[in-house]
Amino acid sequence: MDASVAGIRLASGVVTPLLKKLFRTEGAGAGLVDRPVRVSAYVSLKEKRALGPADVLKLAERIVEEALRAPGERPLPPGEETGVAAALAATLDGLGEVTLTDLEAVRLGPEAFAAALRAQAPYLGLSADAELFYERLLGVLCLHIVNFFTQRSTFVAATLVAQSRDLGELIDKTDELLARLPRPRLADDADFETRYLAQVARKHGTLTIYGIDLAPGTTKWPLDTAYMSLEVSGRGSGDAGRGPYFFWADSTHARIFTGPTPGNRGHRVLLRGEAGSGKTTLIQWLTVTAATGPADGPLHGLIPYVLPLRTLTRHGGALPAPRGFLAAANSPLAGEQPRGWERRVLDAGRALVLVDGIDEIPEAERAGARDWLTDLIDTYPGNRWLVTSRPSAVREDWLAEAEFTELALAPMSPQNVAEFVRRWHTAAASGDPEHAEADAALEGYRGQLLESVRTKRDLARLATNPLLCGLICALHRERRGFLPSGRKELYTAALSMLLHRRDRERQLRLPELGEEPQLQLLQRLAYWLIRNGRTELDRDRAEALIADALPSVPGVAEALGDPRAVLRHFLERTGLLRAPSADSVEFVHRTFQDFLGARAALDEGGLGELAGHAEDDQWEDVIRMAVAQARPRERAEIIRGLLDGRRSERAVLLAFGALDHAAELDPELRERVTAAATELIPPRSVDAARALGQVGPLVLDLLPGPEAAPYDSVALHSVIAAGATRSDPAIPFLARYAGHPSPRIQRELTTLWHNFEPRAYAREVLPRLDRNWSRPLVSSAVELDALGRYAPTPHLQTVGDLTGEALAAYLRRVRVEELRVHRNDRLTDLDVLRGHESLRRLYVSGCPRLRDVGGLAGLPLNDLHLEVLEEATAGAVLEGLHDLDTLALSGVCDDWSVERISPRATLRMLDLRGLAAPRGAARLIGLARHPGLVTLWLGPGWVGPGTWTEIAHLRRLIDLAVPPGVLELAPEDLRLPSVRHVRITGGEGPVNTELLARVFPGLL
Repeated sequence: MDASVAGIRLASGVVTPLLKKLFRTEGAGAGLVDRPVRVSAYVSLKEKRALGPADVLKLAERIVEEALRAPGERPLPPGEETGVAAALAATLDGLGEVTLTDLEAVRLGPEAFAAALRAQAPYLGLSADAELFYERLLGVLCLHIVNFFTQRSTFVAATLVAQSRDLGELIDKTDELLARLPRPRLADDADFETRYLAQVARKHGTLTIYGIDLAPGTTKWPLDTAYMSLEVSGRGSGDAGRGPYFFWADSTHARIFTGPTPGNRGHRVLLRGEAGSGKTTLIQWLTVTAATGPADGPLHGLIPYVLPLRTLTRHGGALPAPRGFLAAANSPLAGEQPRGWERRVLDAGRALVLVDGIDEIPEAERAGARDWLTDLIDTYPGNRWLVTSRPSAVREDWLAEAEFTELALAPMSPQNVAEFVRRWHTAAASGDPEHAEADAALEGYRGQLLESVRTKRDLARLATNPLLCGLICALHRERRGFLPSGRKELYTAALSMLLHRRDRERQLRLPELGEEPQLQLLQRLAYWLIRNGRTELDRDRAEALIADALPSVPGVAEALGDPRAVLRHFLERTGLLRAPSADSVEFVHRTFQDFLGARAALDEGGLGELAGHAEDDQWEDVIRMAVAQARPRERAEIIRGLLDGRRSERAVLLAFGALDHAAELDPELRERVTAAATELIPPRSVDAARALGQVGPLVLDLLPGPEAAPYDSVALHSVIAAGATRSDPAIPFLARYAGHPSPRIQRELTTLWHNFEPRAYAREVLPRLDRNWSRPLVSSAVELDALGRYAPTPHLQTVGDLTGEALAAYLRRVRVEELRVHRNDRLTDLDVLRGHESLRRLYVSGCPRLRDVGGLAGLPLNDLHLEVLEEATAGAVLEGLHDLDTLALSGVCDDWSVERISPRATLRMLDLRGLAAPRGAARLIGLARHPGLVTLWLGPGWVGPGTWTEIAHLRRLIDLAVPPGVLELAPEDLRLPSVRHVRITGGEGPVNTELLARVFPGLL
């Protein structure tokens, strides 16, 4: 028991001499003749009495008197001291009757030993306050008594004897238990987890790459080679960069974050993304990283459970409890796990639950899925959860009550596309020995394609996600450098490649089948899935649908046989269908299902059905693709259906977006659609602006320029909509807003840089921004070079793995005054900063490999915010920073103390909240050398009694932050009248307002 916690202040120097009077002088030897060595053998009471009842009462009165001397509110009403002393004396008198041995008393601990004494005491008859004070005081005395037992030589000798006996008995019992019991459960868990993690790493460790055979009969690409960081943004009006997430490293890139996550922040994420944007790939990457990542990695020790909702709800059954997770994920190890293993993992907070595809189940079942998910979280709250969905499948606050953070995967930036093209061609060149001769031309194809996606507007608009980029690369290679010009043509060409031309060109001996008969059968499967709100169907159902359609395409039956053989051909040879389990079938990607389903709707004349599903998010892409594939009359009917229905904003935007896919359309109808869309412009909210921008660059002609935007909100929403188009024509439009006076618009234009080709945006937009509000965030060497060439700024913010060479190149070109370096895994030292006399403000955080900060020596820094590691030696560097005004340190740095701050520094702010206190005495000796301190923020372990003496010298101190509990350590006569703000940080609990008012009389 901690005396301070009990609310009693009794120093050892006071209480020990008093308690010694209760005990006899120790004799020689181990005291083993008295068997057992009882507590009563020590005391000077009863038949061995050296103290009478009056003596014990005087002792108790003296102890009560000393306890009441403590500063603060009196714990006992006046006049009740005598009653407490009498009760305490009666209790201490019971020491002579205790049958416990000294060893047993020590093992009990002070609280249980106090309870044993109270049990032998007579009825106390005290008031509630007096009894509470008596119990706390007795607890403190028992703490000292038990400590007294441990210091006697008889106790030590008796303890050694007892320990020897206990150890021998324990060894015998343990040997017998091990012989009789099966292997421990924890060992079974560990063995199974090793097998399970190896299995999920193999299962999720590859990606499908369309148009490449890396080895005969496979189209798999190693995930560690293929995965690219995915760009994300926050939902609503918030910024993406508001906090760390367990897989989100910074404000723009989705990957593992190595720092702490406060509360549930980042442990629960709802991730939205369009079809093909990489949601499932991210889940694969998180799974493999948890299974195979380094021992010091942030996901190490977590057990991933991948739960595809389309599979779990295929039969309409209940969603699984934890014990059914492996079966739900189609794991071959299902049923082999130790009994209760999943529950133990979840109870321990070690689960990484990855729920894929809220949008892939019918809308009527989503509420049940949410209830299932929230019940799991309520039962097992300490785990990590990721749920994926298409953007419009669920409302924005769908999981808000469960404290989920919402993120959205953004379309690929031009840099992402270029990197993908390079990786794709590297894999293709080394993957297929049968195409070795053709692959000799790949280097030329790669350069040609990189130039095309950079300069051709239509192609750049298609290359917005990994799926489409892969198809473009495959078709570009397959067509020897020639590409289709639109999305319809792209999918048509891709289907032709997958269904027919690839196997023919590889000279495989297969039945000769035309493309159209195969498409007729596949689109039947796709349309059934769309109409039933599914993305997966039973194999029996698939065979039945094929059987119904086979009479219409007799050539397929003649070439392949019965429906089972046809389905097997589609699964094995086309690359369009796959079997996630032995009894189920699905399209390899939802996009192919939607394209073929739209084709079926047109063939069956379901134009009204298409327009009637305008409010259903699962039909959104189907409608767009139907417009793209329809004949002019059909296209017009679909668009009229969208406009003539309930005329919701969603239906109008669908019709407006379809114009981009309508190669031929009646001009009057086109004008009508544009007029309806104009009513939605300017957009009325951030979400509406983003939805409008996703229609494409044709919205740019409708958005108002800065001269026609009467309010800042109109201008902001117009900028957001233009930025969401991610098309080069938006750059001149955004450049017109660069002179807008609104700081919010200035910041938004700075953030949108990452949506476009860096050089073009840096050349046309960034130089026109107000540098008081714009702080471009740099995340790549290309962006850093573009910033230095076209929009050099003395305020540089970087995030991500920029090399020292890239930073040095910028610093040679620009006199930087402020530098922020965040989450850089490459940075090991700060030598790149040596000699940069212009640098005044430096912020460094999230650099796990940073060990050497010697590059800061002698710099004229005014502000330094530095996260340091234990191995870094920052103390010597700080001694030479004579111009410091603000110093904020976090991390671990044992060689540092306040005394090592240069005495010449005119320090006004010192923030040590994030810095671990040094080992040993946690004192801030040397604070008095900086009387100009205005702000002092301290964390746990930094404040002790001597610290208040140092703080008392800070006559200009206004803002003070201290951890809870340290105010009680302040001297009684301490007064700090200059302090206006006091923050109690790092804990919860009541604050002693009376003490605050006494110490800080000027508190606001």
